[in-house]
Amino acid sequence: MTYGACFDRDRTVPDPKRLAKVFRALSNPNRLRIYLEILNKEEATLEAGCHLMDAVRSLKIGSPTISHHVKELVNADLITAEREGKFLVCRVNPRTRELARAMFGR
Repeated sequence: MTYGACFDRDRTVPDPKRLAKVFRALSNPNRLRIYLEILNKEEATLEAGCHLMDAVRSLKIGSPTISHHVKELVNADLITAEREGKFLVCRVNPRTRELARAMFGR
């Protein structure tokens, strides 16, 4: 089992600082929804990412707020985001995916 970026050098004990960053990022309901939508879209389509607008259509929040939430998820190493033309494509960060599986049973 690979543990990713949230575990210590021995790969046995979660790094408290990194875990706190992840939990802080996911403590906001909108960020949690965005993260879960990206996770669900990747799993449902088997693609290597999802366009951000596809993932957040159900949220009734403005673009600047969405951008802020995406930045927080990126800073917590939960997702990666890159521009493809006029779209922002978000992917679940594979380094922290194991942690997400442990937390969400996926």
